[in-house]
Amino acid sequence: MELPRIAVELGLFFEMTDDIAQSEQLFELLSAFALKFDWPWIAYGPLASEQRVFKPNRQDSVVMWNYPAEWQERYSRMGYAKIDPLIKKGRKEAGAFRWSEVYTDESITEDGRRVLDEAATFGLRSGVTVPLHGPADSFRFMSFAQSSDCELQNRAITYLQMAALQFHLRVAKLGTPTESEQVYKLSPREIECIDLVSQGKSSWDIGTILGISRHTVDFHLKNVMRKLDSTSRTLAAVKALKLGIIERQ
Repeated sequence: MELPRIAVELGLFFEMTDDIAQSEQLFELLSAFALKFDWPWIAYGPLASEQRVFKPNRQDSVVMWNYPAEWQERYSRMGYAKIDPLIKKGRKEAGAFRWSEVYTDESITEDGRRVLDEAATFGLRSGVTVPLHGPADSFRFMSFAQSSDCELQNRAITYLQMAALQFHLRVAKLGTPTESEQVYKLSPREIECIDLVSQGKSSWDIGTILGISRHTVDFHLKNVMRKLDSTSRTLAAVKALKLGIIERQ
């Protein structure tokens, strides 16, 4: 995708994150944005000063990754977080960096290079890592990867870094959802959208009323349909009425 178009997509990404109430949805949204660069693999995780093991869990609100399952299992079983050169470099860097820079760095250890070599055999041949430093010496990172050796332009990396930071800040604001949180719990914006659907409004109408784009409306309604296990927005509106999420006008 051309960079001017990516800039527009980044704006849409920021707009859509504002009303998302679950970290899983944020991860799905970020994954869709990264896929526009043809980079399908993402990993987001913490590594605080006292934490030395990276525990993969897609459902966790703090650690999320969609890497190939076989690589997730091996990475965790072998304890590669302890020798991962991307994590080591991320602790010292403030900005995003390419994996190729790490691989060719003279300071990389034999074990570190082996981690990257093995990752490549599982389809993670090139990537970009974004360090995310926080208070009290906390450290998290976001990595984007793909199966080819193609390298991103600097501006494209900047866009990914901005998206990663927005994701990180939103996840931190959401905190960890409790187990009692119901699957059909909708965000305020999602409720507004499905309420207007129940009034017979189209996506264009809803966008005009709420001051958001039609694409953003469709995104929220897709989430509503998923949460309410409905095959259409009309059925979702009916179910929302039955559940008392919205009221009849």
